Amino acid sequence: MKILLEELAHQKEALDAIDSAFYGINEVTTDPDKDFVYANPIVNSRGNEKAYIDIKMETGTGKTYVGVRTMYELHKKYGLFKFIVVVPSPAIKEGWKNFIQADYARQHFSQFYENTSINLSVINAGDFNSKKGLLPAHLVEFIEGDRINSNTIHVLLINSSMLNSDNMKGIYSSGKNAGKDRFNQTLLSGFTRPLDAIQATRPIVMIDEPHRFPREGKYYKSIENTLPQLIIRFGATFPDKKIGKGKNAKIIKDYYREQPQFNLNAVSAFNDGLVKGIDIYYPNVTEEEAKERYVVESVTNKELVLKHKDTKYVISKGDDLGFEGDITYEGAKTLSNGLELDKGMVFLPATMTNSYQEMIIRDAIEKHFEVEIANFMRETPYQPKVKTLSLFFIDSIKSYRDKDGWLKKIFEKLLKEKLHSLIREYCMKIKPREKEYLEFLQATLSEIEENVHAGYFGEDRGTGDEAIQAEVDDILKNKEKLLSFKDENGKWQTRRFLFSKWTLREGWDNPNVFVIAKLRTSGSENSKIQEVGRGLRLPIDENGHRLLQDELSSRLSFFIGYDEKDFAERLTSEVNSDVKMQLNHETLTNDMITSIISKYPDYNAESLLEYLDDMDIIKRNNDFKNGGFDKLLELFPAIQDDHVVRKDKITNGGPKSKQRVKLNKENWHKMTGLWQELSKRYMLVFDEMTEENISFLLEEVFNNLDNFSYYEMDIIKNEIQMDVESKKITVREEKTEQYATRRVKGMKYGKFISMIARQIKVSPSLIHQQLFGVLKNQLDGDCDYLNELTLSNVVRDFKERFERRYSQSYHYEALDFQASTSIFDVNQNEFKDDVLATLIGVNEDFGVNENDNRQLYEFPPIRYDSVSPERELLKYQYPKEVIAFGKLPKKAIQIPKYMGGSTTPDFVYLVEKEDGSHIYLLIETKAEGSGKRISDQQIIEIQHKFFDRLKSIGVEYQEASSLNDVRSRLRKVVDKNEK
Repeated sequence: MKILLEELAHQKEALDAIDSAFYGINEVTTDPDKDFVYANPIVNSRGNEKAYIDIKMETGTGKTYVGVRTMYELHKKYGLFKFIVVVPSPAIKEGWKNFIQADYARQHFSQFYENTSINLSVINAGDFNSKKGLLPAHLVEFIEGDRINSNTIHVLLINSSMLNSDNMKGIYSSGKNAGKDRFNQTLLSGFTRPLDAIQATRPIVMIDEPHRFPREGKYYKSIENTLPQLIIRFGATFPDKKIGKGKNAKIIKDYYREQPQFNLNAVSAFNDGLVKGIDIYYPNVTEEEAKERYVVESVTNKELVLKHKDTKYVISKGDDLGFEGDITYEGAKTLSNGLELDKGMVFLPATMTNSYQEMIIRDAIEKHFEVEIANFMRETPYQPKVKTLSLFFIDSIKSYRDKDGWLKKIFEKLLKEKLHSLIREYCMKIKPREKEYLEFLQATLSEIEENVHAGYFGEDRGTGDEAIQAEVDDILKNKEKLLSFKDENGKWQTRRFLFSKWTLREGWDNPNVFVIAKLRTSGSENSKIQEVGRGLRLPIDENGHRLLQDELSSRLSFFIGYDEKDFAERLTSEVNSDVKMQLNHETLTNDMITSIISKYPDYNAESLLEYLDDMDIIKRNNDFKNGGFDKLLELFPAIQDDHVVRKDKITNGGPKSKQRVKLNKENWHKMTGLWQELSKRYMLVFDEMTEENISFLLEEVFNNLDNFSYYEMDIIKNEIQMDVESKKITVREEKTEQYATRRVKGMKYGKFISMIARQIKVSPSLIHQQLFGVLKNQLDGDCDYLNELTLSNVVRDFKERFERRYSQSYHYEALDFQASTSIFDVNQNEFKDDVLATLIGVNEDFGVNENDNRQLYEFPPIRYDSVSPERELLKYQYPKEVIAFGKLPKKAIQIPKYMGGSTTPDFVYLVEKEDGSHIYLLIETKAEGSGKRISDQQIIEIQHKFFDRLKSIGVEYQEASSLNDVRSRLRKVVDKNEK
């Protein structure tokens, strides 16, 4: 299996945000070293914090992907080729290294950046140990990489402690030579100190996990010492800074420009389905029983020491523990009930047949196979399987690594019991995939001790044990192997249970971790999002495709001890705190009013306040009346989407059953023929653009003279004066004719063309053909127009015209298979019995005419998203020719969009002709007066193109913003039928 990276919409938005925030290259600099072959081009506002960029992305949403692709983008567009990635720990460094070097990543990026590669230099501990005064080869390779090879990006990957070391400063840290030069090797024909040489390369620095680098800290200062032209920080959490003093002081997040240039916060990540939902589980005991926790302080063949709260109990061989059931210590680390003990073990008297950890392990194994079976079988036999992994965090490494470690023995015993049970069950199954799963289970049982589980701990480094090192390599480096069901020889890959001691907490993740069991405490100050972060990423199927949340019930099951039973509440609180605007439970704020109007465009501020007053929700001063806030959320639930994580995203014990709506099967059956056609899968195929098309676009762009501007700059004289007595310095600004606005000389014609060609990927000859005539005949040959401002205008105009032209240059081709949708099961050739209520609409209305039996669902209530026109369309009494109508659930048709994803119209009407034949009218609604976004227009154009090809089977399509639009179209359809 090979992982197939895909460009996800939110990652593209992050890249666009970086491009918009980047100030560009300084083409008019007078710096004599601007063409230094070992250094980046000079960027505008270099070294200015106000030009630095912050990208905030929640754990599991692809920060590393965006970071690496940013390097490619800045190289492609601006020629930047030297980047330093600074990380806080070796584990995170390993994550960046593995991603950059992965074949699947290189293959993915090659489709966007042809013939461009990253030359990665990783600095590790021990690289500076040369006694001959030589520098690490990787460091030399990075520093002396030059611009001559324009297809290579040089990246230095280093953790902060090493960047801050005396080795990087090039001096001895101690001894008789302290402070003297350590290296006798020369860099860039003049530097013997690595830091000096790095500064000369004018690097672009990227920081991962910025909260670990507060600006007043020594590690951030070591980053500043590299003299970066630009710093880009990527993180889910940013450092704090204190504003003010004393009682008026407050703590805010420390962003370069006071806010991130891209902000994908935790609430949006969960609510938009960009990460897995989370279900928290803890042992099913009473609160009183859970408080009676006993910890094994020590245990020998003759003596057991237990700790309960602050009290220790010493129990000798043969003594009764004092618990119910006459349990005694038998010696040899064993109780009379057969429970084997070891240091660090925790148990409850109420569950003395099992250790506390055993209860959690048993529950986690049960959940693992519940999820694994669902992921293996999937909804239909045609869907690729999904490998299921589980991760266990433990306290005692010995309990797992030792040959007879008690935790390993417990795990293997419980796993064998579960496997025997499942094998007996699946021996009776007859379907092909069920038989295949039986083989997987049998292979797992035969390899429990060798392959099925593996561990990675900090102590594993340098042990010399080949078997342990193989496990570590599989976990850290062989992500594809962990995600695969079989190897290249067809042998089952049974490893799917991983053990660690928080070593895998940051810098490592695997998208197919569906279960995490926490058998150890982690400290109350730890971020709860970080604790679950190893399993937040959306899963990948056996073919390497990333699955969206609505393609698979993607949830992470997190098992903890009873002492952390408030974990869900604390995690929810942490997620909800990560928003720009908090929902006020006491008062309806102006921000909340704006948010509601944006979600519900039928209202403006005045009509909203009147409605809330009528509903007895707010007072005249906009304070909520008793229970008013809860009523507001009931009426306008979508307001929570951007400000509060939805209740079903983080739960105790799993999401509650969601409301479903039964289909009126009689009316749906009238449209069986249409859905047999719509269940076909279609491929969206782009048409090729010819050189003539490109030339025409260039002609339009260059004949748009608004794109050509002079680049002017103000020259201001600053006179600095110092009063010797007061020692005060004053600066006087002067702008005279001598120091006035001056026009910047344009760049050379050939350079201007080559820069355009590099950014829009069009041959220089085509650009020359269209530009030369315009420059000569319409701009009087004035080459001062050939500047950075004109360049930016031309590139932007070309891209906008190209997208408008290309977005229509595609067609649909039917594929040779069908797939089920939210309402139609292709295997049964039958409509489903019910559908999730929220797929139809978030609002309800019980006031419907129950005598009208043409609706597509059993009612009341009817469900809708907008009052106008959706609710009006559902409550209108249509003519008798309309024999069935209703709102379509999301994903009912799934028309591919050229920008990714799919779309489904909002309504369907079945109109019967006099001869008994049918017309199917599909409607896409848009609230009247709410304005149409570009994405809305794109969807309408896509649906038009798709349904035009189905006219032969009686399909018609209409955009509608009101009830009158639909009535008018139905009248035309009926009149046409009568004729």
